[in-house]
Amino acid sequence: MISLKLKYFARYREALGLSEENLEVEQTCLVTDVIKLLADRNGKWKEIFSQNGKLLVAVNHELVSIQYSLQDGDELAFYPPVSGG
Repeated sequence: MISLKLKYFARYREALGLSEENLEVEQTCLVTDVIKLLADRNGKWKEIFSQNGKLLVAVNHELVSIQYSLQDGDELAFYPPVSGG
Protein backbone atom coordinates (compact mmCIF):
# COMPACT_ATOMS: atom_id res chain seq x y z
CA MET A 1 0.00 0.00 0.00
CA ILE A 2 1.16 3.49 -0.74
CA SER A 3 -0.37 6.63 0.68
CA LEU A 4 -0.88 9.78 -1.39
CA LYS A 5 -2.12 13.23 -0.42
CA LEU A 6 -4.39 14.82 -3.02
CA LYS A 7 -5.08 18.56 -3.17
CA TYR A 8 -7.67 20.32 -5.31
CA PHE A 9 -7.41 23.98 -6.29
CA ALA A 10 -9.53 26.78 -7.77
CA ARG A 11 -12.74 25.68 -9.48
CA TYR A 12 -11.98 21.99 -8.80
CA ARG A 13 -12.02 22.65 -5.07
CA GLU A 14 -15.28 24.57 -5.41
CA ALA A 15 -16.98 21.95 -7.63
CA LEU A 16 -15.94 19.02 -5.44
CA GLY A 17 -16.47 20.77 -2.11
CA LEU A 18 -13.13 19.38 -1.01
CA SER A 19 -9.68 20.93 -0.76
CA GLU A 20 -7.67 17.80 0.06
CA GLU A 21 -7.88 14.12 0.90
CA ASN A 22 -5.68 11.11 1.49
CA LEU A 23 -5.79 8.20 -0.93
CA GLU A 24 -4.28 4.76 -0.52
CA VAL A 25 -3.54 2.60 -3.53
CA GLU A 26 -2.28 -0.97 -3.54
CA GLN A 27 0.97 -0.35 -5.38
CA THR A 28 3.12 2.26 -7.06
CA CYS A 29 1.17 3.79 -9.92
CA LEU A 30 1.19 6.61 -12.44
CA VAL A 31 -0.63 9.94 -12.14
CA THR A 32 -2.94 8.75 -14.94
CA ASP A 33 -4.00 5.78 -12.76
CA VAL A 34 -5.02 8.11 -9.93
CA ILE A 35 -6.91 10.30 -12.40
CA LYS A 36 -8.82 7.24 -13.62
CA LEU A 37 -9.69 6.27 -10.03
CA LEU A 38 -11.05 9.77 -9.43
CA ALA A 39 -12.96 9.81 -12.73
CA ASP A 40 -14.62 6.53 -11.73
CA ARG A 41 -16.33 8.37 -8.87
CA ASN A 42 -19.73 9.78 -9.74
CA GLY A 43 -21.03 13.21 -10.79
CA LYS A 44 -18.58 16.10 -10.74
CA TRP A 45 -15.60 13.77 -10.27
CA LYS A 46 -16.23 12.11 -13.62
CA GLU A 47 -16.85 15.48 -15.26
CA ILE A 48 -13.55 16.93 -14.02
CA PHE A 49 -11.23 13.93 -14.17
CA SER A 50 -12.37 12.39 -17.46
CA GLN A 51 -10.68 15.39 -19.15
CA ASN A 52 -7.16 14.54 -18.01
CA GLY A 53 -5.60 16.34 -20.98
CA LYS A 54 -6.89 19.58 -19.49
CA LEU A 55 -5.64 18.98 -15.95
CA LEU A 56 -2.49 20.53 -14.59
CA VAL A 57 -0.90 18.17 -12.08
CA ALA A 58 1.94 18.87 -9.68
CA VAL A 59 3.68 16.23 -7.60
CA ASN A 60 5.55 17.54 -4.59
CA HIS A 61 5.24 21.11 -5.95
CA GLU A 62 6.58 20.37 -9.46
CA LEU A 63 4.44 20.18 -12.61
CA VAL A 64 4.54 16.67 -14.07
CA SER A 65 3.05 14.70 -16.95
CA ILE A 66 0.27 12.22 -16.31
CA GLN A 67 2.81 9.44 -16.95
CA TYR A 68 4.77 10.38 -13.82
CA SER A 69 5.39 7.42 -11.48
CA LEU A 70 4.16 8.04 -7.94
CA GLN A 71 5.82 6.94 -4.71
CA ASP A 72 4.59 6.53 -1.15
CA GLY A 73 4.03 9.89 0.53
CA ASP A 74 3.76 11.93 -2.69
CA GLU A 75 1.49 14.97 -2.74
CA LEU A 76 -0.57 15.48 -5.91
CA ALA A 77 -2.13 18.85 -6.64
CA PHE A 78 -4.75 19.25 -9.36
CA TYR A 79 -5.28 22.62 -11.05
CA PRO A 80 -7.62 23.64 -13.85
CA PRO A 81 -5.99 24.96 -17.01
CA VAL A 82 -5.04 28.62 -16.81
CA SER A 83 -6.38 31.01 -19.40
CA GLY A 84 -5.65 34.63 -19.80
CA GLY A 85 -5.10 37.30 -22.28
